[in-house]
Amino acid sequence: MRKRVDELEKKLAELAARTEAPPATPSEGKPAAPSKPAAPTKTPPAEGGAGDSADNRTPDYAEGFHFGSYGRVIAGGDHRGRAGRDADIVAFGSRLDESNYAELELRREDYWEQTDSYTRMVATVALGTPMFHYDGQFDAELAVRNLYIEESGLGLKNLKVWAGSRMYRGDDIYLLNFWPLDNLNTLGGGLSYEFIPNLVLKLHSGVNQPANPFFYQDATRPRPLGQIGASPTRIADRQKSISSIKLSHIFPIGETGGFKPVVYGEMHFTSSAQRERETQQYESLPRDQGFVVGTQLGLFSGKRSTHFNLVFRYAGGLAAYGELNAPTRLNEERTSKGAREIVVAASGNYEVGPFGVLLGSYWRSFRNASPGLDVDDLAEGIVLARPTVWFGKIAGLSLEGSYQAQRRGVLVQGGDGGQEPQFGQLGRVGVIPFLTPAGRGSYARPQLRLIYALTIRDDGARRLYPADDVFALRGVDHFIGFGAEWWFGSTSYFRD
Repeated sequence: MRKRVDELEKKLAELAARTEAPPATPSEGKPAAPSKPAAPTKTPPAEGGAGDSADNRTPDYAEGFHFGSYGRVIAGGDHRGRAGRDADIVAFGSRLDESNYAELELRREDYWEQTDSYTRMVATVALGTPMFHYDGQFDAELAVRNLYIEESGLGLKNLKVWAGSRMYRGDDIYLLNFWPLDNLNTLGGGLSYEFIPNLVLKLHSGVNQPANPFFYQDATRPRPLGQIGASPTRIADRQKSISSIKLSHIFPIGETGGFKPVVYGEMHFTSSAQRERETQQYESLPRDQGFVVGTQLGLFSGKRSTHFNLVFRYAGGLAAYGELNAPTRLNEERTSKGAREIVVAASGNYEVGPFGVLLGSYWRSFRNASPGLDVDDLAEGIVLARPTVWFGKIAGLSLEGSYQAQRRGVLVQGGDGGQEPQFGQLGRVGVIPFLTPAGRGSYARPQLRLIYALTIRDDGARRLYPADDVFALRGVDHFIGFGAEWWFGSTSYFRD
């Protein structure tokens, strides 16, 4: 491999020597000034990449160790000195007052000359709030988000195979921190194959076991062989298996644009088990299953990250509750059959000159498996826009506005003395001046920014909080803060 690299460098040097500009013609009677050495070659950012920064380009397979990261850190609070907290009433809302979070990724990439193939080993550790510098506790919330190895071109040039623990997901709505079609956290393996350029099939299967008595239960039993004391014994023990399939293709439009349709599906399954209700009295847990079907239609210009995505997703049974959740409020057969979740989402970005606008929205309806309506049954939605103007390539100002609404499956006292379904709504307005070394672009990072957010909630939104909670008492809130956000070189935030 080193020999191949040396030969390539030699050829590039010869090419540079042949194409070097001739020295300027000296002025009459004056000696020519010595020529300057050629400037180092800079790799321009890929057309349509995140902003103008080459540091935000898609990581390539390149031998050696590599470091990548995503992170956000925010310091702030409300106008009365209280700590900042998420003021959204929908599951995926504005990010103006989101919590601190960071991912640190280390990966090793190798080319194997014997088989003309590549491997990528990825390890990603995540850190959550609170930070030591905030609460003074020398402790941290840690999680392993990636720990897997991927092989590319082994046997078949267009084949990739991976195994391990992985964030396995598609396109997100940045403004909402939401992956509306596919967002799995899985322990398993999968493969992808590109049949023709941009026609890709992905298959995956994995298992998990959420921390809930629906999946496992421990009880104490006497120790064996006459030993003194008791030992924990696992009575119920069942995993949830999740398999997924995804087919996507890009149809070129013009020189740089394209149309990208995606079809997607999942199957969820867990076997039957027994759990102990009282000592030596058992309850049967029947096997359960669920499914997901969905599609995404995307348009992109290939320039300055301009795009529009439309997503539809339907989840039934066990899958309606999410991959890391246990079902609640089951049907009469004690299964999740009858539960369903419907999601329709739209998002996009448009940039021209010093102006840009990011859009994010979704509508979601959820019903659990219980026949009657209850507080967990809901319909919710949000529409959010963030226009931005850039001042040169180092600064900018973003404005953000959103409307959120949520309806719950319970009745509350109405204004006319009767009962009506619980319905809450709120509006949010934000002002975000920022600095960035990455140039113009809605996705150009890093950013250092100031944040002001105004939240106005109605009576229905205040009813969603317990008595004496400040959000239950206040109709208007102000958040003031400053923070930073970055991402670079992370496999979790690019698609291949």
